[in-house]
Amino acid sequence: MSYRKPAAVPEARAGRPRDDQREFEILAVVNAVLGEVGYDGVTFEGVARRAGASKSTLYRRWKTKREMVIAAVKAGPASHVGSDDVDTGTLRGDLLVLCKRLVRTMAAADGSMPLLLLQAGLEDPELCDEIERSVGPTGARLPAAVIAAAVERGELLEGTDPFPFDEVVGSVILLRRLNGLDIDDRYLEALIDSVILPALRATALDTDELPPGIFSGHPARASDPQN
Repeated sequence: MSYRKPAAVPEARAGRPRDDQREFEILAVVNAVLGEVGYDGVTFEGVARRAGASKSTLYRRWKTKREMVIAAVKAGPASHVGSDDVDTGTLRGDLLVLCKRLVRTMAAADGSMPLLLLQAGLEDPELCDEIERSVGPTGARLPAAVIAAAVERGELLEGTDPFPFDEVVGSVILLRRLNGLDIDDRYLEALIDSVILPALRATALDTDELPPGIFSGHPARASDPQN
């Protein structure tokens, strides 16, 4: 019996391979622009021009500016610090880990990361939240999971508010770094023991709703009606 040999199925052509080194170079440009002009000043056109790439190249990788910035944070500042959840078994230990993480992040980003988080909280709160979700706790704010664990261990009362941590830690660490002051373990422990822990415990006794801290991701502007 004769039969016809089936036609050969053409192999699928592979798409253009992703150039990881080129992407890293572009993200380095994004981080540089962030440090110079802040989140609001980052544009696809500006990044493309500075990186010597086309806007279409950027759009193939990231659909929005937010996605591009998050990728840059992951590849830059956040790559120098741990991204795991914080759980040392004690509240004091957790606070110390968060503070050290923020110090390392600031050192890696030369200050641009905390400034980005602060600016993003003012201009795009959802970006600030997404950075925390994507790269893990940065140390700029106190994760709800840390408070919940401390409450379960009996170290904090129900109703504890993260305001003291979100308002104070990032602000003073950034200020000390900008002024070239020491931020060693002794300083961080003193900050936690004499300021943050007592303040956190006091929030559970306050019947009034506390405002969002400056590094909370959602700080209130002076023009807000609630002010």
